[in-house]
Amino acid sequence: MGAVILSVSVPVVLSIALPIALIAGFFIGFAIYHFVLKNKTDRSKKFANKMVEEAIAEAKKLRKDAVAEGREEVGKERAAFESEKREHNAELQRSEQRLQQRESSLDKKESMLEKKEAGLDAKLESVENLKNDLAAQQEELNEKKKEIGEAHARMVEELEKVAQLSKEEAKNRLIEAMEEEAKRDAAKQVREIEAQAKEDGEKKAREIVALAIQRCAVDQSNEITVSTVTLPSDEMKGRIIGREGRNIKALEQATGVDFIIDDTPDTVVLSAFDPVRREIARVTLEKLISDGRIHPGRIEDVVAKATKEIDAQIKDAGENAMFETGVFNLNPELVRLLGRLKFRTSYGQNVLKHSIEVALLAGNMAQELGANVAICKRAGLLHDIGKSIDHETEGTHITIGVDIAKKYKESSEVIHCIAAHHNDIDPQTIEAVIVQCADAISGSRPGARRESLENYVKRLEQLESIANSHPGVEKSYAIQAGREVRIIVKPEVVDDAATVFLARDIAKQIENEMQYPGQIKVNVIRELRSVDYAK
Repeated sequence: MGAVILSVSVPVVLSIALPIALIAGFFIGFAIYHFVLKNKTDRSKKFANKMVEEAIAEAKKLRKDAVAEGREEVGKERAAFESEKREHNAELQRSEQRLQQRESSLDKKESMLEKKEAGLDAKLESVENLKNDLAAQQEELNEKKKEIGEAHARMVEELEKVAQLSKEEAKNRLIEAMEEEAKRDAAKQVREIEAQAKEDGEKKAREIVALAIQRCAVDQSNEITVSTVTLPSDEMKGRIIGREGRNIKALEQATGVDFIIDDTPDTVVLSAFDPVRREIARVTLEKLISDGRIHPGRIEDVVAKATKEIDAQIKDAGENAMFETGVFNLNPELVRLLGRLKFRTSYGQNVLKHSIEVALLAGNMAQELGANVAICKRAGLLHDIGKSIDHETEGTHITIGVDIAKKYKESSEVIHCIAAHHNDIDPQTIEAVIVQCADAISGSRPGARRESLENYVKRLEQLESIANSHPGVEKSYAIQAGREVRIIVKPEVVDDAATVFLARDIAKQIENEMQYPGQIKVNVIRELRSVDYAK
């Protein structure tokens, strides 16, 4: 029974207790939630209140800082304003002081101007008085000028009567006297300038020429225009002539040279215009003499061999001249023509040696003067190339040389040097002048050239004739082998100033009319002697 009751009551209890438990749990849960929510709300409020309080405190701090900063800024602005105000007030004070000073200076200036005005008024009065005095003096001066002019006219009339000269004639004489005086002064200055320039130029020229000659050592030449062959005996003359002269005729025909056999012992003279042919004839005759067989057939063979030997010598001489002077790249035909100059002489001077000497001198002078050394050497070596064939071609050796240089494509500078080395044309380049000077030095040095007595006498006579042709010349003398002409003038006709121009005119005429190696000094002498006797 009891078990049944228990079994019945448990479900009932559960059915009753479960809703109660649920309700109780709900209320408990609600109470817990409400409690938790309330705690969260309280904490949130506290946190919010704390944040509000912190924000209020921060705001108060910021406001306090802002107020302090504003006060500080206001203080700075106020201080700046006060400073600016003080400066402005000081500037105003300075301006007032300057204005006061200006006012005081203006007052002083005004008083000074008043004093000056008073002084100017006084001066104006004195100027007016001076003007009146000057006007009176001007009138007096005009009257005196008029009187002086009349007196001058009367004096001029009296002087013209006394001197028997008009005013224009006297003026002309005065002008002539002044012109003569000016000429004398000009001649004096010309002499001084020329003397100074000559001294400086000669000093420098001596240095350059001496240096060039020291560097160039060329043997003096002793060749002459004819060749001589020494015979072992006079019997050889008959063998050279041959039966009825057939040998000598064959020699002259084969060589083109005249064989002169006269009474000169043991000597045969060879004469010809062509120096190469003369040399071939000399070599041929020497070979025939040494061989001993002399007949027309043998003569032709020996002449052919001698011609080949001379041609080889010509080639070697041209090449040696090139190497000796350092001039290369010449046309082979130019080298051959250059070698022919070995057998050519001018006033007794060997032309090839002369050309080598001119090339070396010109090169050395060009080096000292800063000119083109290569052109000077080349032109110096070729300047007399026309003499190699001047006996075959018409014209001077200069025109022939220019044609040869053009034919073998030499440069225009070299051609100009060849054309100008005897002043046939005016030299236009320093190289042409240098070659001209080197040619004169080589030809005029002692022992370089010789000339015949007849030519020598003619040159002296021509020098004296040119000098005597000028008015005022009393006597003239050619001295120092024609290197100087000394001229004595009439002192009453030629004055000191005119001697300068006379010497220049005579020198110019000598240059234009004569041909000579080197230079000729023109020396004009004026001497005035007064002689009296005490009795």
